[in-house]
Amino acid sequence: MAEIMKPVIDHIQITVKDLDVAEKFYDAFFPILGFDISRKVKAFIPEHDFYVIEYSHELLAFAITSPREAFKNEEIHRRKPGALHHLAFRAESREEVDEAYRKLLEMEAVIVTPPKLYPEYAETYYAVFFKDFENIKYEIVCNQ
Repeated sequence: MAEIMKPVIDHIQITVKDLDVAEKFYDAFFPILGFDISRKVKAFIPEHDFYVIEYSHELLAFAITSPREAFKNEEIHRRKPGALHHLAFRAESREEVDEAYRKLLEMEAVIVTPPKLYPEYAETYYAVFFKDFENIKYEIVCNQ
């Protein structure tokens, strides 16, 4: 019997409204997660008519992409069908969540909810929820 795959994400690519605005946010945010932004790569992919900025880490590649011309004025909303509702990054401790929160405040991220326990999810679920400069929602969570 073949071995079953493990649910490991290799890369994530998100389309943003304004690549310049998004780049400023992700340049400040990704070092909080351990990304070295000096490894950031920018490219234009003519076959797909988009610009992309990719941030690389040994555990995950994360890219932001320019929208197609036909969609550039659409509102970003996480409750639209097919949209990313939110993306959660795992912290090793509550202290890491708190430290990330302090750094998010420094970079002026939009804080949805400061760090707190969410017993409705799990007894030890501790998280901060925030949005990037274009309304894409993220979470940093520790479940210990």
